[in-house]
Amino acid sequence: MSKLDELIAELCPDGVEFVPLKQIAEVGTGSSDRVNAVEDGKYPFYVRSKTIYRSNRYLFDEESIVIPGEGGIGDIFHYVNGKYDLHQRAYRIHFIDRLVDTKFAYHYLSANFKKFILMKAVNATVTSIRKPMIQDFPFPLPPLPVQQEIVRILDNFTELTAELTAELKAEIEARKKQYEYYRDWLLSQEELNRLCPDGVEYVSIGNVVNYEQPSKYIVKSTDYSDEFSIPVLTAGQSFILGYTNEIDNIYKASKENPVIIFDDFTGAFKWVDFPFKVKSSAIKMLTANSDIATLRYIYHVMGNIGYSSDEHKRLWISIYSAMKIPVPPLPVQQKIVRILDNFTELTVELTTELTTELEARQKQYEYYRNKLLTFPARSKDVKESKEATA
Repeated sequence: MSKLDELIAELCPDGVEFVPLKQIAEVGTGSSDRVNAVEDGKYPFYVRSKTIYRSNRYLFDEESIVIPGEGGIGDIFHYVNGKYDLHQRAYRIHFIDRLVDTKFAYHYLSANFKKFILMKAVNATVTSIRKPMIQDFPFPLPPLPVQQEIVRILDNFTELTAELTAELKAEIEARKKQYEYYRDWLLSQEELNRLCPDGVEYVSIGNVVNYEQPSKYIVKSTDYSDEFSIPVLTAGQSFILGYTNEIDNIYKASKENPVIIFDDFTGAFKWVDFPFKVKSSAIKMLTANSDIATLRYIYHVMGNIGYSSDEHKRLWISIYSAMKIPVPPLPVQQKIVRILDNFTELTVELTTELTTELEARQKQYEYYRNKLLTFPARSKDVKESKEATA
């Protein structure tokens, strides 16, 4: 018998009491807006997303749980202990009953709040919630030693997950630096002179690629969701915004006919070899238009280019298309591509391996969380609940 089993058998053998949150916690919103966010702010600023911003002011100094009032309902939970700023459509849940461990509440809400909200909703999804919905959430009150032992077990899982996540980021960053080192070395003037003793021709990027606007591939914002399968690309470092099932006018990129997606606002770019649609007109699609340079070689060379951009200037027309790149003979290009692709393939393999392990840890955590946080209600509470709903 585990320590937790012993505690339950000793302290709550007949089940636990359930009470609505409003009896044991203060529930309310903040008063700040996103304009209050500053890059190097002194305090954490919780809004309606998983991202935690910073602010130079704080509205609360307490231990609490923060959840969004709109978007990500039941999927986003923040545990906070100290001074923090809060968005006007994010809710704080601050426990005023000393018999509640807030970390225990964090785990319990993470496991059960979404199911409760969906049961109260008419639709299959919930886009926003109001204070009474949170206040009515039924919360278990096992004895504090039971709560604390559950927190200890679940925190061990989250710490292991955090360590694995940090390892994943560190490994990817190390592989990225290794790739960049060899890319810069292979494309250095010294190495190119060694590989090409007869000299290297320099050509403007705009002369070796086709440049296409995405207008006929644009999808409306109402037509994409994570439930579909066709990627929707937009400007930004991550590029993939969501997915659509709209099959008309798909850009049919493939392994045989790939494309470089270029963000005309930031200069970021991505190798894409799958069908897609786009959301932003800032996206540009580049394909090879010359037999003197392969698209994959051009892709690697673009990462070697530094640029200085003016604010609001379109980068492709004003900067990138005019930049000259070295174009060695095709056998040399193929050698450079082969070496650099080996690095990217190793990075992909490592990322896949560690991501799979991370997903397994997350499922393990969720399994034990759900098992540990399932409590039988005391018979008195079950009777009172039935009488209240009769």
